[in-house]
Amino acid sequence: MPIAIVLALVVVGSVLFHLLSPWWFTPIASNWGYIDDTVNITFWITGAVFAAVVLFLAYCLLRFRHRPGRRAAYEPENKRLETWLAIGTAIGVAAMLAPGLVVWARFIRVPADATSVEVVGQQWQWAYRLPGKDGKLGAADTRDVSDTNPLGIDPNDPRGRDDIIVQGGELHLPVGKPVALLLRSLDAVHDFFVPEFRAKMDMIPGSVTYYWLTPTRTGSFEVLCAELCGVGHPYMRGTVVVEPEADYQAWLAQQQTFEQMQAPAKTGALP
Repeated sequence: MPIAIVLALVVVGSVLFHLLSPWWFTPIASNWGYIDDTVNITFWITGAVFAAVVLFLAYCLLRFRHRPGRRAAYEPENKRLETWLAIGTAIGVAAMLAPGLVVWARFIRVPADATSVEVVGQQWQWAYRLPGKDGKLGAADTRDVSDTNPLGIDPNDPRGRDDIIVQGGELHLPVGKPVALLLRSLDAVHDFFVPEFRAKMDMIPGSVTYYWLTPTRTGSFEVLCAELCGVGHPYMRGTVVVEPEADYQAWLAQQQTFEQMQAPAKTGALP
């Protein structure tokens, strides 16, 4: 009896903790409310199964507790029960997977009018590259990384000369416009995560991963690395500033291009 009561209280306490808990999602700041919906669906399905299993266990402890003279019935298998368990499990798993697959298809289907922004992770800082006046990013390769070319931009690609480089500073984005984030790592596996955007993706050395989003409200949002990447992992943070188009263009005009970064090196080489 005491154990059955404790199990019932665990279920009631778990439900109340979820409904009354102050620890929940941060206010969303992008178009990815679908992510919240998917998490909620998964939570309620798994929560219902948890409650049903624990309450069933409490019922069994009460209903079939030991009594003098009672013997347990030996039933090695029950086809009907196994069939219903298989069907119920399949429905539950499908109900959790289906929304995620739909959201994933949208997550990686970048709109044609999205602006490309490259995010580069390196132990333990963030760097960003935005297209210049030509609207295109130049090619890049880790083998081209140097003191004067920290992001490894191909110096022979004319599309990269006007690329805007932001190293260790804030990333600014215009509100209400889709952005395709191209994710690249120069060393270990990182993960670019802004909790308010509900979007994250691993950054794999040697490849470019991506996703897209549309910022929906202005403000400053913290960037976190969501993949353990070494001893400095907890300090790999940054800031994304979402602002109106006019403010974004003013910030963009103040940034340094790849060609401007190379100018001091060339000037110093003349003597």
